[in-house]
Amino acid sequence: QRGQRGPGGTGEAGGRMPLSRRVAVVAAAVAGAGGGWLYLRAEKEQRQRARRQAELRALALGQGNFSLLDHRGQRRRKADFHGQWVLLYFGFTHCPDICPEELGTLSRVVTLLEETPGLPPLQPLFITLDPQRDDAAALERYLQDFHPRLLGLTGSPQEVQAAAAAFRVYCQLGPQDEDGDYLVDHSVLIYLLGPDGLFLDYYSRSKTDAQIARSVRRHMETYEPLPD
Repeated sequence: QRGQRGPGGTGEAGGRMPLSRRVAVVAAAVAGAGGGWLYLRAEKEQRQRARRQAELRALALGQGNFSLLDHRGQRRRKADFHGQWVLLYFGFTHCPDICPEELGTLSRVVTLLEETPGLPPLQPLFITLDPQRDDAAALERYLQDFHPRLLGLTGSPQEVQAAAAAFRVYCQLGPQDEDGDYLVDHSVLIYLLGPDGLFLDYYSRSKTDAQIARSVRRHMETYEPLPD
């Protein structure tokens, strides 16, 4: 006699799968869909990173060398920092608010990344755009309020101008007041350089220290040296 099932039957003879097996099938389908979504998202992020990196490197920012004096009086060239990750900011010590804020952000980024085990060290640099007032001694006094490894760089007006031009930094001295004081109008960006010395990314004032730290960490974790 053939098996029969009523309207609510669950017997296999009626062609319905046991509940436990149906649950397993649904779970497997959900897991497969979830895994596929994660894969697609990772692939999309990888394409976006590759496109972003290609766009940034096509700008050829910071490819030229610079030769400046650090705040201890030692001559420093861009090639001296090859093999290191560098976070760089251009500004001036007489800046009333923006430069101290940005150097504070830069310093906190370095501290955040130092707290992550396994990451390579990050060298913070500050290049003055006002070498007439910012000699080595002035930089040394100024940098005491920021990260202890922050290195200040200065030089002749021609040397500073060449360094700024290598990173396409806009810089314009403002008019002097009665006391001979003046401001410097300039680009406000933090630049990230990879161990090969190439420009990898930049961060505007809209980015927080946590956001910049996450971006730098991602660059470090996905970095691949350019072929020779």
